[in-house]
Amino acid sequence: MKILLVYPKYPDTFWSFKYALKFISKKASFPPLGLLTVASLLPEEWEKKLIDMNVSALTEKYLEWADYVLISAMVVQKRSAIEVIRRCKKLGIKVVAGGPLFTMGYEEFEGVDHFVLNEAESTLPPFLDDLKNGCGRHIYTSKEWPDIRETPYPQWDLIDMKKYASMCIQYSRGCPFNCEFCDIIVLNGHKPRTKSKDQVLGELEVLYAQGWRGGVFFVDDNFIGNKKRLKTEILPTLIDWMKQKRYPFS
Repeated sequence: MKILLVYPKYPDTFWSFKYALKFISKKASFPPLGLLTVASLLPEEWEKKLIDMNVSALTEKYLEWADYVLISAMVVQKRSAIEVIRRCKKLGIKVVAGGPLFTMGYEEFEGVDHFVLNEAESTLPPFLDDLKNGCGRHIYTSKEWPDIRETPYPQWDLIDMKKYASMCIQYSRGCPFNCEFCDIIVLNGHKPRTKSKDQVLGELEVLYAQGWRGGVFFVDDNFIGNKKRLKTEILPTLIDWMKQKRYPFS
């Protein structure tokens, strides 16, 4: 099976940092952490390629290579996501869609063969089982909040790190607050779920081993959602690790 993971393009706004990034010779601020993690959840024997459209062009050559195109996007990427789906349908390529954009409004999108919504750790395994048995459903959803201590490390070898201003990791999901402008509690729940300190260190070690030296951004919904664990476990562990490695990350 050949899987092409596609991260749609951000529109050119202040927050895309398109012109600022040119001064530091980078193409994008952060890599698509969600898709890199999804890649690790897919069967190891599958062939995988990833195109971040903010970094590289999505050419016909890549689309024609794939058996399935797997798209993940946020709301701001909606227009680009629709165009990717249109191109896939024109070429007769099956489309799987997930992530915040589709979870919050999958009804708006035509041409998607399978919606794998909510958090991939819960909905991707049943989709893969059905796909193997030739009976894939149109929509996969879940009301469960998966234990992210069991989430695999992102598959960093699918990207060129040098094209990004910073790498990123996730320590927690969910937020205990109720801000009226925010959809995080709908997507990831009220109760913060955290990874273990060993898992966080493991992810940093992988980035270090890949040769990354630079910024590492925590993409958490609310990094201080669990203050006690953060103060007693994570921050002291991060401080010690950074000292031992002579401060490779900023």
